[in-house]
Amino acid sequence: MTRRTITLLPETLRNQIAAGEVVERPASVLKELVENSLDAGASRIDVVLEGGGVSRLMVADDGDGIPADELALAVTRHATSKLKSAADLFAVSSFGFRGEALPSIASVSHVLLTSRAREADEAARIEVEHGTLVAEGPAALAAGTRVEMRRLFASTPARLKFLRTEATEAKRCQEALMRMALARPDVAFSLVSGGRELFRLPGGQSLAERLDRFWPQAVTNGLVEFQRSRDGLNARGLAGRPSHAQNRADRMLFYVNGRPVQDRLLMRAARDAYKGRLLSGEYPQVLLFLDLPPEEVDVNVHPSKMEVRFRDEGAVFSLVRWALEPVAGVEALAEAPAGYATPGFGQAGGEPGGPIGGPVGGPVGGVGNGGEGGPVGGGFAQGFASPPSGGWQRSGGWQEPSAPPRLNAYKDFLAPQAERFVPLPVTPGVVAAGGGSPGADHCASAPQPGAVEPGLAAATPRTLSREGLEYLGQVADTYLVLRQGGGRLVIVDQHAAHERVILENMRRARSAGHSQPLAVPLPLSLHPAEALRLAELEGELREVGFVLEQQGETLLVRGVPPSLPAGKAVQHLREILDEQSDGLTSLWTLLSCKSAIKAGQALALDEALALLEAWLDAPEREHCPHGRPVVVSFGEADLERLFKRK
Repeated sequence: MTRRTITLLPETLRNQIAAGEVVERPASVLKELVENSLDAGASRIDVVLEGGGVSRLMVADDGDGIPADELALAVTRHATSKLKSAADLFAVSSFGFRGEALPSIASVSHVLLTSRAREADEAARIEVEHGTLVAEGPAALAAGTRVEMRRLFASTPARLKFLRTEATEAKRCQEALMRMALARPDVAFSLVSGGRELFRLPGGQSLAERLDRFWPQAVTNGLVEFQRSRDGLNARGLAGRPSHAQNRADRMLFYVNGRPVQDRLLMRAARDAYKGRLLSGEYPQVLLFLDLPPEEVDVNVHPSKMEVRFRDEGAVFSLVRWALEPVAGVEALAEAPAGYATPGFGQAGGEPGGPIGGPVGGPVGGVGNGGEGGPVGGGFAQGFASPPSGGWQRSGGWQEPSAPPRLNAYKDFLAPQAERFVPLPVTPGVVAAGGGSPGADHCASAPQPGAVEPGLAAATPRTLSREGLEYLGQVADTYLVLRQGGGRLVIVDQHAAHERVILENMRRARSAGHSQPLAVPLPLSLHPAEALRLAELEGELREVGFVLEQQGETLLVRGVPPSLPAGKAVQHLREILDEQSDGLTSLWTLLSCKSAIKAGQALALDEALALLEAWLDAPEREHCPHGRPVVVSFGEADLERLFKRK
C-alpha cells in the first residue's frame, strides 16, 4: 500500500464522522432533542414525525429558550452551557453536556432552529443545511424552543440503507419518547406521527399513572412499588411479581439519575433478586430508578450516553438486589378483598427481616428488626432466623409443645430430612383420592373402599387457620384444592409446597448437623482455591450434614447429608468448592426435592391439612426452590371466562 501524507480531515467529513456516533436513526435524534428540552426546564414537550422521522422530525418545548446571539453557537461543535471545567465532567447532572447533538444532527440533515429566551422580546431563528449556516433572523414563537429536522441523511445516502421501514423507525421513536416520558411524569408529552396523534400525556402524573398509558393493564395491575436507600444510594420504582414474568426482557427498564440506560450490571442485579422464583428464560417486569450522587457515576462512557460506569459496582448491585427482593417474594393466593392481607416474609441477603404490608399490588412496607417479621394485617411475617411460633425444636427428639394437634400427629412429615411419609389414620368418613397408605408405593397402591377415583377426594371442607381458606380435597393425587373467601378457587401443587416447607426448615435449623456416615471415606484432591473456599464454608457444610477431614491437599468425606446418595453429595460438594453452583442454597434445593412428597402420592386429610398449614407459614411460599409456581388461583371473573360466560 502506498503511504499517504498525514493531513487534517475536512470539517464537513469530521462533522459527519462525529454525527455517526450520535445520530444512528431518527430515534437517536429525537432522544437528543428531547433531552435538550428537559435540560431547559420544559414543562411541555410536543413531538411530530413524518416518514418515520426521516422526512421530518419536530420537537417543541416551553423551556428557557436560547438567546438570539447564542443560536449560532448552539450548532457549533463542542459548544455548551452545561460544562465549564474538567471537574464538571465528573459531576454531570444534566442530560446533555458534550455540545455535539445539534451540530451532529445539522451536519446530516436540514435543521431549522427557532427559540425565544424567557427574557427576550421576540424569538430568533437560524437555518442550517448539512452543517452550513444558510439563514438567520427574527421569528414568531411564544416561548421556548422548536427544532425542526428535515431529510435526515440526505447528504449521506449510504446511511439511509441501514434504516428500517417507516413504520419501524416510527415505532423506535415512540419507544424512545416513552422511556423519557416515564422518567419525567411531571412533564407533559405528546406525539403525532403521520398526522395521527399516538399519545398525549398530561403533566403532574404519578409514575404508575404514566405507565398505565404504555403497558397493558393486566401488567400494571400486578406491579408493586418499592423504594430503598443505603449509603447515599436510592433505588425506587415498580416491579412485577414472579407469576407475571414473561419470556422477553423488553419490560425491564433502568434509569440512572433520570437517564435511561442499558446496563448489564443492573440487569443482572434485578434478575438475581428473582433467583429461584423464575424459570429459565423468564424475565420480570421492572421499572427501576437509581438515584446516586453525580460523582458516583461516569456518564461520559459513550456519545449516545446510554451506557454508564459506576464507581462502586458492588454497592449498586447489592442495593438493586436488596430493593427488589421483597417484591420478588411478595405473592398472594389471590387479589385479596378488603380485610385480607398479603402474607409477609423475612428479607434475604443478610438484611433484616420484616413485614411486607398492604394488599396485593400495594406498597412495600417497612423493614423490621432481627430475623423475624411482625403481624401483617392479621397475617404473620416470618424471617429465616428462627422457626415460627409452635415450630419444631430439636433437643434429643422432635418436640412441639405449642403445635396444633394435627401438626403433632404429623411431625415426621415436616422434618427437614424426612425420607418417607408416616402413615396416619384417615378421619372417619373421609378418604383421600386414590386411597392406600401414604407410606406405601403410590404406583402400586389400590383404591380403598369409598374412594373417589380419579376425581376429587370426597372430603368435608376443613377451614385452615388463616387466609380464609377451606380445604376441599385432592385431585390426581397431586393437587390440593381449596376455597378462599371472596369466591376464589385455589390449587396447590403438593410436591412444590412440600419442597418450600422443607427448604425453609433447613434454613432455620440448618439440618441440625445430621449426617449419614460413610463406611469408606471418599477422598477429594483440593486445589488451593478450593481449600480457601472450604475454609470459608466449613461450618455451614458441617451443619447441613457433611463430615469432612482435610489432610494436606486431600479432603476426606466421611459423612454426607441424609437422603442424598454419597456420589451425588460428593459431586455437589465439588461444585460448591469450585464455585460452579450457588453453594448451600443449591444444596438445600436438591435436598428439599429429594425429601419432598411426590406428585401422584395420595394424602390423608390430616396430612394434607398439616402440609397446607406449614406451607402457609413458609416465606416465599408462592414458588418452589426451583422457581416453579406452587399455587394458582381463579376468581369469579376467571371462571366466567373459562366457561365463556363473558
